[in-house]
Amino acid sequence: MKILLTLFISFFLLNSCGIYRPTDARVVSPNANDRVKKNIEEGRGFRLSGLGKNNGNFLFASSNPMWRASLDKLSFVPLNVVDYSGGVIITDWYSDSSSEEIKITLRFLSNEIRSDAIKVIIHKRNCKSFSNCSIKEINNSTNSEIRLAILKKAAEIEQNDVALKKESSGEYRTNQN
Repeated sequence: MKILLTLFISFFLLNSCGIYRPTDARVVSPNANDRVKKNIEEGRGFRLSGLGKNNGNFLFASSNPMWRASLDKLSFVPLNVVDYSGGVIITDWYSDSSSEEIKITLRFLSNEIRSDAIKVIIHKRNCKSFSNCSIKEINNSTNSEIRLAILKKAAEIEQNDVALKKESSGEYRTNQN
């Protein structure tokens, strides 16, 4: 009796989806997409739309000329914060002399190569002793020079990327004699 009861309970538990009902191909479509659509319309399922498809416009640091140009132009100074998703680059304190140091902050306001797409902030720290330091923001021609250098380099990088893309797609060929 215990064996029969165990078999009955096992059969009931293993058949968790209910009693098997054969389907008729005339009623239920053999096409999986049609069945999915019907189930969603009836409220018996869900769809993770776009899963596995490249539907979005993804921007990565390696494909952004402004970002690449900024990293290139700031390569002389150690970087403290580099956050592509936040659109900010902050350098560490840098000094050629022992008493004055500068820190450069770049804020990206757009991915486009425009003069208002990047904000350059420079802070200057002057220390008379280890505990006696004054920090102030400076606004002079250096801010504009850094921004202009980054914009020029970004335009150059973008031109090179466009030329490489055209060359690889065969849109125009270079003279190879």
